[in-house]
Amino acid sequence: MAPVTYLEKIVAAHRARAATDRRERHALFAQVDAAPAPRGFVDRLAGHKGLAVVAEIKRRSPSKGDIDPALDPEAVAREYASGGAACLSVLTDERFFGGSAQDLAAARGACSLPVLRKDFIVSEADVCDARVMGADAVLLIAGVLSDEELGRFHALVHELAMDALVEVYDEAELDRALASGAELVGVNQRDLATFEVDTGRAARLAVSIPPEVLAVAESGVGGAEDARALADAGYQAVLVGDSLLRARDRREAVSVLDGHVVAPRADVEVSGRAGAQR
Repeated sequence: MAPVTYLEKIVAAHRARAATDRRERHALFAQVDAAPAPRGFVDRLAGHKGLAVVAEIKRRSPSKGDIDPALDPEAVAREYASGGAACLSVLTDERFFGGSAQDLAAARGACSLPVLRKDFIVSEADVCDARVMGADAVLLIAGVLSDEELGRFHALVHELAMDALVEVYDEAELDRALASGAELVGVNQRDLATFEVDTGRAARLAVSIPPEVLAVAESGVGGAEDARALADAGYQAVLVGDSLLRARDRREAVSVLDGHVVAPRADVEVSGRAGAQR
């Protein structure tokens, strides 16, 4: 039997928890009514001049262990905002990443930036919880969701007035994301099974992302050179965590990634593989 990967272990834990969640949809929606108004995650990225930075807050990762377990999410959010970040990404998984809903609420309350709930969403309740805790956007990982789940959760995200960042790793997952109606796609250069990073993956997939879809490159961004290369490939934003969190000056680390001129992505033939999904 093949060993259990990081991804399989994490997703299994989330699905086991979801299976015991007996909350009714109407009760979840009642809580949503009291949540703060969304700030417009996609709008903020689309309106940013040059390459936008989605700066991430997390305490640890399964592959690298502790990053900054005692971090103050309010202080980090303010550092990121002062450096020019367009949006925040906050890990809310507690068991594997040390995050919480409280981290997200604290970060969002410390600045005016829209916030992505970065977690392993596997149920409608997870989507509703994101809205209740104050998230402006939700991460949907194509590799852990069925086509039916991806479409249903994507629709619910919009019903709740949030945005969805649909994360993909390869062309097959990109096809599925586009078929679900994704208008914001993130290409993760990290293999979630092994947590290894392929820094050329985003550039290779860029030409397959239709030009009307907003594209975000995730993982493997260490500095200005990486950011510039991704902007040259046509990415409008980068989602960056480890290198910012480990930087001596987080404000400066964000600022060197921000604002690089974004090149137009090559158009995709309508008769082609990705174009057929428009």
